[in-house]
Parts: sequence; C-alpha cells; structure tokens
Amino acid sequence: MGFMDSVKGIVDKGKEFAAQNPDQIDNAIEKAGDLADRKTGGKYAEQVDKAQDAARKALRAE
Repeated sequence: MGFMDSVKGIVDKGKEFAAQNPDQIDNAIEKAGDLADRKTGGKYAEQVDKAQDAARKALRAE
C-alpha cells in the first residue's frame, strides 16, 4: 500500500465519521472558530464565520 492509499483511507474514515456524527463535527467546527476568534481578539470574526460555514457545507455535500 502506497502513501496516497494510506491518506485516502484516513480521509474515507474521516468522512464516514462525519456522516455518522454530524452533531459532534458541527460542535468541533464551532469550537475551532471560537478558538480562532479568541486568539485574534475577534479581528477576523467575519472570515472565521465564513470558514465555519464553508466547512459545514463541505461536509454535508459529501
């Protein structure tokens, strides 16, 4: 098994977990955004919100 096969396996497992646990994934996205906001003093809150929305949309599209 090559490196790319290993990466594909990990990605597939991640997608499967996300599909089975959407609430946990949504919570993790929210916490990551909150952390980014705290670390930047809210300076990039709008961009962080857009990134959170994009992450949620990408996970639901799969």
